[in-house]
Amino acid sequence: MTMVPNKKLKSPYSKGLQNQSKPSNSKALSTCLDQIKLAIKNQSSLGGIWEDWTELAGKPLAANCRPLKVSGGILVIGASHPQWLQALKYNRTQLLGTLRAAGHKIKDIRIQQHHPDLITRKEDTQDQENIWSRHPSRIDVHGIANCDSCGSPAPAGEMALWGRCGFCRRKELNQSSKTS
Repeated sequence: MTMVPNKKLKSPYSKGLQNQSKPSNSKALSTCLDQIKLAIKNQSSLGGIWEDWTELAGKPLAANCRPLKVSGGILVIGASHPQWLQALKYNRTQLLGTLRAAGHKIKDIRIQQHHPDLITRKEDTQDQENIWSRHPSRIDVHGIANCDSCGSPAPAGEMALWGRCGFCRRKELNQSSKTS
């Protein structure tokens, strides 16, 4: 036994509904994508933070530190080198404020060492070796001298660079920042 439908289904674009225009697929898709982006950002998911990471952290930190995960409102950030780990710790409060101001619902930041590539690029290794070979604190390269300010022995590279040892240079910078 075959059933015959008693009404024929009409398409919304059939002759009876000619006055209605077809929805614009490009507008609908664009609106949908904007809504997804907003939802991701509002949920403070990792994707929303990744999207804004360079603006949130700044170029130097963003290039060397990565958001790793968000769990319970706590953002875990990984640093590629101890120097950047220290920079993150120093800028932690400011970064947390920036994240909150951007609409991310982050309660706290945890910082950890993170090695994104197990194999270090050859260029990076050569750059680090080059910098270290010329570093002013190397007494095996530059020798040792006495500081003119405090009389303590200090690397000659620091003496040539600043005219005093690293400790006296720090004191000088600290005093100049307090007077500014």
